[in-house]
Amino acid sequence: MRLLFVADGRSPIAIQWLGHFIARGDEVSLVSTFPCQPDLALKSLDILDVAFSGVKNRAPASSAKKSGLWGASALGLRTVIRQWLGPLTIRRAALQLRAVIQRTQPDLVHAMRIPYEGMTAADACTGIPLLVSIWGNDFTLHAPSTPLMRHYTRWTLSVADALHTDCQRDITLARKWGYKAAPTLVTPGNGGIQLDVFYPSPQLPQNPHIINPRGFRAYVHNESFFRAIPLVLKERPDARFLCASMDGEPRARAWIEQLGISHAVTLLAPMPHAHMADVFRQCQVVVSPAFHDGTPNTLLEGMACGCLPIAGDLDSIREWITDGQNGLLVDPASPDAIARAILRGLHDVNLRQKAAAQNAQIIASRAEYHQNMLKVEEFYRQIVS
Repeated sequence: MRLLFVADGRSPIAIQWLGHFIARGDEVSLVSTFPCQPDLALKSLDILDVAFSGVKNRAPASSAKKSGLWGASALGLRTVIRQWLGPLTIRRAALQLRAVIQRTQPDLVHAMRIPYEGMTAADACTGIPLLVSIWGNDFTLHAPSTPLMRHYTRWTLSVADALHTDCQRDITLARKWGYKAAPTLVTPGNGGIQLDVFYPSPQLPQNPHIINPRGFRAYVHNESFFRAIPLVLKERPDARFLCASMDGEPRARAWIEQLGISHAVTLLAPMPHAHMADVFRQCQVVVSPAFHDGTPNTLLEGMACGCLPIAGDLDSIREWITDGQNGLLVDPASPDAIARAILRGLHDVNLRQKAAAQNAQIIASRAEYHQNMLKVEEFYRQIVS
């Protein structure tokens, strides 16, 4: 097949999808909404600046880091600006994308997110089947945020020929937002969990370690997570907290200093998947304090490595976790609730063991990478035919 992906080419998720179809022998082109140079044998690579996606990269990295310009303190503001003004850039970006489609003549266009990849592709695609992937907060955070976001979300779903989501909840929401075509597929957003990479440690971790793998996102209550740490340390002073993709983040440093928890917290730099698997295997508990979400890939990865999952009590998360059985669901805005869940997870060895066994079965049956990508291949063929 000739496949054209419209995606953030920096994303490990996108790279994993592209790499799979390149390895299959398909002709794969990428239109990336952010500047990138992925190490992939692409047929073509084009960069599309939509919703000011190039602004961050035009700022010198050193000055941005120093000022925290695009750190956690600005994430919410940047999101709001893009929600209000980003849709105004779609028409121009769609003309550029249409030229790429005419040049590459794909059998299928796969837009990996509604804002702003799917919105641009919906404006650009004429006569080419369009598959749109839904990411965790496309409907719950972005779609209702502004009148233009509502308009372009409905437009995208009315144009899309097929839909891929990472939870059943988003199929239901898509119907409410105007999706009327029949083909749908529910698989993890990253294609699935590679069980030869993410697996439990043969030896149980000795020291209590808790990991927050979410990094900084506008829809994650990281402040609540950090404020839960001293509450945990009062009862478990030996507990240690690992925070993925937060190294150098000014807001995290400020919370650590304010709360006096520097001895118990390590801020980790972004790292390859294989290294993250090693980190998960050091931990007993994985915490995902999001208040908008689909199925977080990092939560599934932690579950595959034997960590007890603690997550925000959301419809999408309840598709994977039953509170008190194979994980704990909490109010992600409450430091007290997060701390109580962490302490329960550390103290209740029986719960952790039962959850690890149940989660191993869930991951193997519903989230294993190769099984899911076979479903994706068949789904592609169904759309093209």
